[in-house]
Amino acid sequence: MSIAQDPALTSADVSMFLKSLADDTRLAIVRTLALTDLRAGEVAERVGGPQNAVSYHLKRLRSLGLVCDRRSTWDARDIYYSLDLQRLQALYLAAGASLHPSMGAVDDATTNRTGDEAAQPLRILFLCTHNSARSQLAEAFARKLGGDSVEAYSAGSVVSELHPLTIKLLDEAGIGSAGLYSKTMDRFLRWEFDYIITTCDQANERCPVFPGDPKRIHWSLPDPKAVEDPEAQLRAFERVRVELLTRIRYLLSLPHPRTGERIRLQPADGPAEKP
Repeated sequence: MSIAQDPALTSADVSMFLKSLADDTRLAIVRTLALTDLRAGEVAERVGGPQNAVSYHLKRLRSLGLVCDRRSTWDARDIYYSLDLQRLQALYLAAGASLHPSMGAVDDATTNRTGDEAAQPLRILFLCTHNSARSQLAEAFARKLGGDSVEAYSAGSVVSELHPLTIKLLDEAGIGSAGLYSKTMDRFLRWEFDYIITTCDQANERCPVFPGDPKRIHWSLPDPKAVEDPEAQLRAFERVRVELLTRIRYLLSLPHPRTGERIRLQPADGPAEKP
């Protein structure tokens, strides 16, 4: 299956995209935000530039729609910046097509090569505060998309219960919530993982140290449970579902950090596959 160029993009969008990434600092910011959400000061520290200059470049990237910002739900004085992966891919493909027609699509088969998938599964731990919504959805989606090539777990700083809308979304995806329950991160403190991914700002601030030097990633996702109106809350859960699926697909398309092999992604929707 190929991913076609987005017809909504204009030549002006493509030109601005190419000009933006021609700047070394902006290119470094995009690379820095490829996996993890960061505050402006953290971005400046990683790209090695003064914060006022980095803030200017972040503003330029926001105007192009490549970078989004969200106020922290843990400390409202902080703002987390994230990369819009779907927008980046659309602009990248459109830029390729503007140069040569054959570059306007990417064949999924070339990006999902496999080796001995079950030999060394990718191990991921998703963390949030109550382990009732975001981290549980992430665990279930990672398992579904990765199949036998992924071992995904989730935990929180306190024990809670699965939110009813978490169960609803998983049932709709044909995944189901059997075997999922809220648990604390203490039980995993001696486990080794390839990725530790925090899905809420509080968990990011209080994330403990895990053995084996896993890659630490933060996804600053808004808490859908905090929305009070029932209809608006459902929409909030659905937005989190879309964002998690997007981020997890891109994460799993990366080479395995230990083996360099790639995972063949499974369909995310439809009935769950039989074991």
